[in-house]
Amino acid sequence: MRLKDKSAIVTGGAKGIGRGIATVFASEGCRVAIADIDIEVAERTASEIRQSGGTADVIATDVRLAHDIERTIEHVITTHGHLDIMVNNAGWHPPVTSIDQTSIDLFESQLALNLTSTFIGSKFALPHLRETSGNIINMASLVGVVGQDMAVAYAASKGGQVGFTKALAVEVASQGVRVNCICPAGVDTPLMWEWANTLEDPTAAVRHVDSLHPIGRMATPQEIGRAALFLASDDASFVTGHALVVDGGATLDYSPARPPG
Repeated sequence: MRLKDKSAIVTGGAKGIGRGIATVFASEGCRVAIADIDIEVAERTASEIRQSGGTADVIATDVRLAHDIERTIEHVITTHGHLDIMVNNAGWHPPVTSIDQTSIDLFESQLALNLTSTFIGSKFALPHLRETSGNIINMASLVGVVGQDMAVAYAASKGGQVGFTKALAVEVASQGVRVNCICPAGVDTPLMWEWANTLEDPTAAVRHVDSLHPIGRMATPQEIGRAALFLASDDASFVTGHALVVDGGATLDYSPARPPG
């Protein structure tokens, strides 16, 4: 087990990518704290982990609130005794929105949820991660690297996470702490379907996202979980400041759709 006796916090760990990370970490021997605003769903995820033989706690956390994140980390230190891995995963993708439709409040709220929470989680986790030579994993997005139409607020928040990851990795490398981020392309999650359901034909929209990946489909949350497992484990002991693109080849080929056959 690659994370045996390790302790991790996964923000937004109740569902989607966060759930994938939490379940994969737990299967590798890690004690996982699911920090989420949706307690009911988080408890279901934790229950499934326990039924599979893993260890999981649930902590009510709104990552937009600094005192919530600080309280969550202190709770883990009290109950687990140490913190080895901080996964700043919680976030949200708003519906398709042009810059003209994007209010200042929407832009700032997007940064608060996706980017500022990453800063706060890292800031409060670092004193404990220095003690364990731990690591931070930030959930960015391919959008933060290549951009996305009608999504200036989201792209800004995700691009900010990439820059934050690289800067912090330099700052804390000599302190024994590694900092990396993951930049997924499409992932088949409830959030993806939430976005699709804002469109005229949700199923067609999701199938279109599938088609953007040369592999022919989106990733599963568990596949992103396994990418996070690599970064969290000693297998990545010489990897820091890296933005790991997990995209099924999406950045390789933007040519028009080819005819069948």
